[in-house]
Amino acid sequence: MAISDTSSISGQNASTATNSNNVANADSEQRFLKLLVTQLNNQDPLNPMQNAELTSQLAQMSTVSGIEKLNTTLAGLVNQTGSNQVLQAASLIGYNVLSPGDVLTTKKPEEGKETATQAFAVQLPGTAADVEIKIVDATGKVVRTIDAGAMKEGVNAVTWDGKDDAGAVVPVGAYRFTVDANNGGVAVKATALTFSQVAAVKQGTGGVTLELASGASIGLADVRLFL
Repeated sequence: MAISDTSSISGQNASTATNSNNVANADSEQRFLKLLVTQLNNQDPLNPMQNAELTSQLAQMSTVSGIEKLNTTLAGLVNQTGSNQVLQAASLIGYNVLSPGDVLTTKKPEEGKETATQAFAVQLPGTAADVEIKIVDATGKVVRTIDAGAMKEGVNAVTWDGKDDAGAVVPVGAYRFTVDANNGGVAVKATALTFSQVAAVKQGTGGVTLELASGASIGLADVRLFL
């Protein structure tokens, strides 16, 4: 009766088990990566996955080999995610977005109209009983004072008819506006918001930025509304 080499058999079994585990781990890692990439690619560019959320996802890969492979893959994954966000954000090109800004550029009125109305907005962290808006020209002179009255918390729409306090149409050009808001004599911090068209989308070290026709550059998080 032949006697088997038990050490050889044990070694073969251990090797087989190790190979099986490696294959299982590799399959698990691949499935995880595919799911993570799919999740990142399908995320809303205006509400991307946060770092803490991404870290939590990565923590699910507990094997040493899985973490090592993920570390070598992350650089390319981040680039792919950024490129994907640029492509999604590119769909905003041509749209008007409402974002922080205080510049109003008057234009020549359309045929048959006396003035070109300017639309902008004021964002408040709380209710304000009295809101006053002053529009100034390039020299700093106040050309129009608008008593907007009470405004609620959030984004409040405002329009300017393009006229000065005397009722005359102001010259075409760039103007700025300031906001003074208070509630019962207590100042309320106001954020000036203006509309501008998205001219281009760029990917930088800080993420995706929108290049506006006004010359300003803003992040996706700065967009309050797009039309």
